[in-house]
Amino acid sequence: MERIAMSQKERDRLHWLKQVRAGELTQRVGAERMGVTERWVRELLRRYEEVGDEVVVHGLRGRVSNRRIAAEVREEALRLVGQPEWHDFGPTFAAEQLAKRHGIEVSKETLRGWMMAAGLWRGRRRRVEEIHPWRPRREAWGELVQWDTSEHDWLEGRGEPVRYLVRMIDDATSRSWGRFVARDGTRENMGVLWEYLERWGRMVEVYTDRNSMFAPRRRAGEGERERLAADRLTQIGRALRELGIGWIPAHSPQAKGRVERSFGTDQDRLVKLLRLAGVQTLEEANRFLEQEYWPEWNERFARSAGVPDRHRPLGAEMDLASILSHVELRVITNDYTFAFAGRRYQIAREDVAVGMKRQRVRVELQLDGTLKARYRGRPLQIQECGPKPPPPAAPPKSAPRRDHNRGGKSRWMEGFWNQPGPPLWRAIRDANASS
Repeated sequence: MERIAMSQKERDRLHWLKQVRAGELTQRVGAERMGVTERWVRELLRRYEEVGDEVVVHGLRGRVSNRRIAAEVREEALRLVGQPEWHDFGPTFAAEQLAKRHGIEVSKETLRGWMMAAGLWRGRRRRVEEIHPWRPRREAWGELVQWDTSEHDWLEGRGEPVRYLVRMIDDATSRSWGRFVARDGTRENMGVLWEYLERWGRMVEVYTDRNSMFAPRRRAGEGERERLAADRLTQIGRALRELGIGWIPAHSPQAKGRVERSFGTDQDRLVKLLRLAGVQTLEEANRFLEQEYWPEWNERFARSAGVPDRHRPLGAEMDLASILSHVELRVITNDYTFAFAGRRYQIAREDVAVGMKRQRVRVELQLDGTLKARYRGRPLQIQECGPKPPPPAAPPKSAPRRDHNRGGKSRWMEGFWNQPGPPLWRAIRDANASS
């Protein structure tokens, strides 16, 4: 029997299901992680004995749902709702009237999604009843990692300036990891995430602020709901999605209380320790973090006894160099080239495939500065071919040709008859002499 390829979501569900089966995770917590009910977890455990790992693969994969609403019904419903008379109808009332007046049976939530996608309805922001409620720690290491940057004069003016500390702290255990960086940018934060993933694996979720590295900027006239519905991603947001890591944005610094409080400790303890160690460069500061500060912190402040580990291993297909890079999509031209950063790149002849023209290629500027390209997941060999040549200059205009027939008749004989000519006998004599 041919083995069915699993998606990353299904592999994650299988990982949690195996932990439930081994008794490392309760059925309730496993159901929360997988996004299903406890009853379904028990059913999956029963089926696992029969079909094995493929139990998490949906049996209807690739088949059209019998309950899918026809496209014609959707178009007719949107045409009706888009009429001027329906301009102020909400999804609930519109669904009732579509069923009553036109016999179109569709749920209010389905219609709400259609209307929002068509720009016919804008969701209303809910009022926050409570602000910054107390939240208990997560139950396991790797369930939630708080991620933030602290700007401070860490070396107190000694040697080269070191101002930014990127830190990741686990919500359940307070286990920490981080790096001093030259600037608080996407590249540097991706580097810290890379080191974390290689050390412990993929966390379930990360909790960050709404810095532009994590949250795309809101466009003019766009509300929070519209921004989220647009599903625009930053480079870090895209990388987290490809890694199967959830992202929770904080609405205030107080929401990230654990990492904010840890920075207060760092600005006291770490500054003093760096001073005692005589650290004067960024390289020395990071060496001190890795060899002394983090081991001491995790031993003294982290709570690890009896806390299960929810980190997931990196899949074999997960290329961190590819995922943790600056990714853009470019269009392949008819000569199998594409433009990136003001330059043009040629795809190697052996990598050219049928149907490539006018398709999108994934361009990756990796953290080490290497430029890679992928077409439908397949790496391409590329070579810079310089900027696109300018169009050829137009030929210079020649002098206008004299038009002898201007006005409808030849003008070369103008004044001919007014010019005196030799006598006939002399003209004949001169002609005979020349011949």
